[in-house]
Amino acid sequence: MKLSARNQLPGKVKALNEGVVTAEVVIELDGGGELVAVITKKSAGSLGLSVGKKVYAVVKSTEVMVAVD
Repeated sequence: MKLSARNQLPGKVKALNEGVVTAEVVIELDGGGELVAVITKKSAGSLGLSVGKKVYAVVKSTEVMVAVD
């Protein structure tokens, strides 16, 4: 698989919470930390996602916001 996005973070599915239309995917990153993505339930099924499956979190964004209290 080749992608133009540079931010490809390897990890594994820690939790998969499916709703009626969407699925919340909690990814435990190899370098530590977690990332949560919301995708369609159909996409989760097409990817064969399940807890423990090795995945990549691919981040492509034009903006990242940082906030402090």
